[in-house]
Amino acid sequence: MTNQTQSHKTSETHSSSIMRFILPSLFGILLFLVPVPFNGSVTIGVGILAETIQTTFDDSIPAFMTGMILLSAVGAFIARTLKPTWITNYESMRNLFDISIGWLIVRVIGSVFAIMVLFEIGPEMIVAPFTGGTVLFELIPVLMAWFLFAALLMPFLLSFGLMDFIGTLLRKFMQPVFKLPGRSAIDATASWMGAGPVGVLITTQQFEQGYYTKRESSIIATNFSIASIAFSLVIIGFIGLEAYFVPFYLTVTLAVFVAAVIMPRIPPLSRKKDEYHEPVGKQIVEAAPKNESTLSFGLKVAVEKANSVKSIGSVCQKGVINVFDMWLGLIPIVMTLGTIALILAEFTQIFVWLSMPIVPVLQLLQLPEAEAAAPAMIVGFADMFLPAVIGSGIESELTRFVIAGVSISQLVYMSEIGVLILRSKIPLSFGELAVIFIQRTIITLPIIAGVAHLIF
Repeated sequence: MTNQTQSHKTSETHSSSIMRFILPSLFGILLFLVPVPFNGSVTIGVGILAETIQTTFDDSIPAFMTGMILLSAVGAFIARTLKPTWITNYESMRNLFDISIGWLIVRVIGSVFAIMVLFEIGPEMIVAPFTGGTVLFELIPVLMAWFLFAALLMPFLLSFGLMDFIGTLLRKFMQPVFKLPGRSAIDATASWMGAGPVGVLITTQQFEQGYYTKRESSIIATNFSIASIAFSLVIIGFIGLEAYFVPFYLTVTLAVFVAAVIMPRIPPLSRKKDEYHEPVGKQIVEAAPKNESTLSFGLKVAVEKANSVKSIGSVCQKGVINVFDMWLGLIPIVMTLGTIALILAEFTQIFVWLSMPIVPVLQLLQLPEAEAAAPAMIVGFADMFLPAVIGSGIESELTRFVIAGVSISQLVYMSEIGVLILRSKIPLSFGELAVIFIQRTIITLPIIAGVAHLIF
């Protein structure tokens, strides 16, 4: 009787552990990975929440985020000069405000820019609707809402074993094709269904927790932060080719896939070290033992991960810290670098000069209006939407199709993805991001142009 009771208790404990993995992970899947039609486009659960917040508080968000940007600068200045105990004694506060002098200057500049744009004071090049106005009134509200729910709810995707389970199942595909762990498929899917920054956020946290090496995190952040279906719809609509969306997105998917296969095998990504984040060390085992099936091993490591979570309260606390880390740590950088990038694009000829060598390439690919299209091929490094702005004025549908496709495939936009990567602990410099942007353009441009000639 005692043995039966003990066996029954063991069975109940095992079932409880499995449910501890399944229920939160299912919630995370529904929030981040399941496509949902909403307001005429396709998004994810987190996207619906983000869009609802944006719509409800549309007029208030720029002022609120200006306050947050100012708080980030003042807090960092106090931390650096006065070193109060309410910052120095708490790790979460140190992470928010104890920063280098360089990042402090960036935060101060961002707060000045935000105040100038909000109150429409200062030089036109800063406060114009197509420079600082675009960043504060269009880009930052989107990032604020996405970061709020993505950072708050991301632990349900990462902390309860889903990444471990999927990683074990997909390792045999992801490793030979992309030289990556199986769990990286989650990063790509979250970007694809939701937004590129979500994928980078996942990658950053996985690297800092010891689940990706420096090489793997660099590859994933620059190759798997795929522009979402929703954003792709916006781009193709803005450029006036809505009727071609299906072949357009299939073409982009092909180009991004080819780039993701090639990029990990060439410098600078191939030269990144297979070392884990030093303070944490390696925390991942995806290969199943020889005497155990992949499915059963995946389930076992997932359950172990879920059981390591102390409480839902600790998960919620971690989510709140993530939100403020994004708002206070990242948004000021977006305000600064995004505004400067747009000023360079709108008020200088720098992108026109830089694009001159591209004109013969576009002519070789037989793209009409090559000189007008050339700046659009590189201006995306500043901001993801600028190529569509330039391309919308070009008459040739063929050329507009190529511009839109390349802009989606380049991925490394400094006003968003680039800033996220630079601010993270992923070991990629500004120069390396520029090289990766050029490489992605070189790889994807001929593919997209070739398909475009078949369509038009």
